[in-house]
Amino acid sequence: PLGNGQKTRNGRRLWDRRRYEGEPIMMESIKSFFQHNMAETAEDEAETQPAELRLAACALLLELAYADDEFTDAERSHLGYAIKRQFGLDEEQASQLVQLAEEQRAKAVDLWSFTNLIAEHYSLGQKMVLAEAMWGLVFSDGDLASRETYLMRKISGLLRLEPGYLAEARKRVEEHQPPEETREESTG
Repeated sequence: PLGNGQKTRNGRRLWDRRRYEGEPIMMESIKSFFQHNMAETAEDEAETQPAELRLAACALLLELAYADDEFTDAERSHLGYAIKRQFGLDEEQASQLVQLAEEQRAKAVDLWSFTNLIAEHYSLGQKMVLAEAMWGLVFSDGDLASRETYLMRKISGLLRLEPGYLAEARKRVEEHQPPEETREESTG
């Protein structure tokens, strides 16, 4: 195996990416969006994440946002900020990515298609950054629901992120959260 989760056979790379019969994993509108709005030079391609990984990460963030059955304005704001910062997108591109991720999330039967893609292609550092973004989203509304905690543990397991790393990401986010009195004043 190569260091980034890829396997080789007879010197050739093998990609463990599931393909479905019939409809391809990525719709034409998604491909079109990324080709027109995020075309990268050859130099930039090695440094940025492929469109499918961005979409998968965004879908996981959305899954967490809806975990407590309420997608608050604070969560929506944090999601937009996290996506723009993480992927270097402008407001319009981030909005389109969220819309496409919403569509894919609605079609998905489970989280495996998203988490497996990320688990196979993200480094430990990238997984930690994603975990911090997820915890930030969970804490952004000031209320940690039991369903959100459960889903964080489930997603981290599917991402093959050990519990200690998940706890470390949570601690980092909690350290940067404003005190509860400040949050209540800003929302009330």
